[in-house]
Amino acid sequence: MIARRAALGLMGGLAGAALMPLAAAARSRRKPPRLRQGDTVGLVAPASAVTLPHELDRAIHWITGMGLVPKLGGHVAEQDGYLAGTDIDRAADINAMFADPQVRAIFTIRGGWGGARILPLLDWASMRTNPKLLIGYSDTTALHLAIAGRAGFPTLHAPNAASRWEAASWESLWNIAFAGAMPVLGGKEAERASGRAARTLVPGAARGRLLGGNLTVVSTLMGTGWLPSFDGAILVLEDINEEPYRVDRMLQQLQLAGVFERVAGVVFGQCTRCRSRDPDYAGFTLDDVLERHLGGFAKPVIAGFNTGHVRGQLTLPIGVMVELDGGARHLRMLEPAVI
Repeated sequence: MIARRAALGLMGGLAGAALMPLAAAARSRRKPPRLRQGDTVGLVAPASAVTLPHELDRAIHWITGMGLVPKLGGHVAEQDGYLAGTDIDRAADINAMFADPQVRAIFTIRGGWGGARILPLLDWASMRTNPKLLIGYSDTTALHLAIAGRAGFPTLHAPNAASRWEAASWESLWNIAFAGAMPVLGGKEAERASGRAARTLVPGAARGRLLGGNLTVVSTLMGTGWLPSFDGAILVLEDINEEPYRVDRMLQQLQLAGVFERVAGVVFGQCTRCRSRDPDYAGFTLDDVLERHLGGFAKPVIAGFNTGHVRGQLTLPIGVMVELDGGARHLRMLEPAVI
């Protein structure tokens, strides 16, 4: 991760970056405040228990290294089975952070499972009144999408606080959350830097609100009433440890639910270890599954984008208007995520 002094220099360089004009619809939506050096940020555990060795210490280390002041949720060290405390307690931590005027943004410490369980327990009126950046990924997708649908302000699909914050992830977060810039995300140069080559399944360009996250979570929330409208959206998906047939099943669920008909484009990120464990497996590969589901679209689709359960993943602004260029394999932000 970039040292604090280097980060301050980066902030100064980005502060004067020219911003594109905002659309009237974008101006009408409330947005979270940008982050500043010295801000207090909340650390919460809305899903699985924080039980890995030094996991909480690592989260505090990274957040402090960003020049921020961590404030721990009251129940982050608790455990209820495989969850980080009871549903009521985990929801209470998030509610408290949104209501606390000293807390500028909220980081999830880790993912796992459990975010969807607390959605009915969150204080949505308070969250709408006090928009703040929620930062995290994986199971945090449930919170990202519910906020997009119920509260209407942007959140950031980015490493969890206890993840490994490498330079690419930190710089991406800094651009969007601190500088309030509108960077181009992905593309050929970024692919070379990460060592992960994306590919174009369908060329073309489209604009829409960026929505999505973890494929398992998105498919699990189908039919619950907690998903935002996908009409005209740019849908981003990623996952980990799912065999091709399971990815096929979840994509088919989205297909049958009409999601792919409604979106303007699709960005499939990294699907880490998404292959069969059977050494004699002779079925479809992940690439086969993606091609069969998405290759015939009349709208832009890219695969292998740098997001997901990988080091150096980019920060993605959920709920923000973006432009997807299938041929160039990048996303261009059309509005800032913060004010």
